[in-house]
Amino acid sequence: MNVHLKRFLSCVVLSACVCGAAVAAQQPTFRGGSDAVRVFVTVTDKDGRLVTKLSKENFEVKDDGKPQPITYFENSPQPVRLIVMLDVSGSMEGNLALLRGSAGQLFLRMAAEDVARVGTFGREITISPTFTRDSAMLRAALPSRIDPDAPTPLWRAIDQAMDAFKEGEGDDRRKVILVLSDGRDSGATGPMSFNKRPASQAEVIDRARRDDVMIYGIGMRSRGRQQMGGPPDLRTMVLQDQPDPGLARVSEETGGGYAEIRGGEDLGYAFEGVLDELHTQYLLAFAPAKRDGKVHDIAVRVIPGPAKPRARKSYRAPKA
Repeated sequence: MNVHLKRFLSCVVLSACVCGAAVAAQQPTFRGGSDAVRVFVTVTDKDGRLVTKLSKENFEVKDDGKPQPITYFENSPQPVRLIVMLDVSGSMEGNLALLRGSAGQLFLRMAAEDVARVGTFGREITISPTFTRDSAMLRAALPSRIDPDAPTPLWRAIDQAMDAFKEGEGDDRRKVILVLSDGRDSGATGPMSFNKRPASQAEVIDRARRDDVMIYGIGMRSRGRQQMGGPPDLRTMVLQDQPDPGLARVSEETGGGYAEIRGGEDLGYAFEGVLDELHTQYLLAFAPAKRDGKVHDIAVRVIPGPAKPRARKSYRAPKA
């Protein structure tokens, strides 16, 4: 298990105790006006454990380098609209049972006001029709087979997941996408229907910034089944064993976390770690310094250190 994963999963130990009590005390969804910039912040100590007892005075938020007054602060759980996007490309074929079992456990850990949808991406991109917290309905939407020759349309899948948030517009629960993938984006080599636009990593980041979507990534290192008729091609093996590095970048830019796991032994813990972390984040809000329609950098600092905050890196200001 690598260092990043150890830190990512260590959050579960501390947050599991917090989560049980927090669910019962679920707070109403934030409603701070259309112009308020929401910033969800995960804070960890030097060992990667969650820090959950901070107050408003412990945070500083900068907009393009200039400190901004924090107009709203909340440290109780905020409900989420979660879309779980699962890679069903050919290299995931041997992990189907593990994927189904781990995702099923994730749904059982959802808080009372959380809702979710299930999506898959491979030969096709599909997303279940409605948000629900019914774990049986969510499990029924999990894949039952994987095409051994399916590609990995990673960026188009995330882009279509953001489309899915249009259902229930006006719902202020925060928008989160959890992506599991074990391969690089297939790009132009993947299937493309006439009514679906292409998407790139940069476009996904820009849209997530504009639509206020947090993206978590889990990169799985796994191999597809070995081809018959001779030794496997070395280049193919190497590429199969490499999650797309852009997934970590997208997660970082949008304030989500990223973990990389080998095989599938830690998949269930990684899923649970994401949900536990979502329910132990701080919510800060501030008024945009300028209403110019431009992208502004966000920087969050915890006072005093050495606690480490993780939050979205930027936002697009409303236009006057």
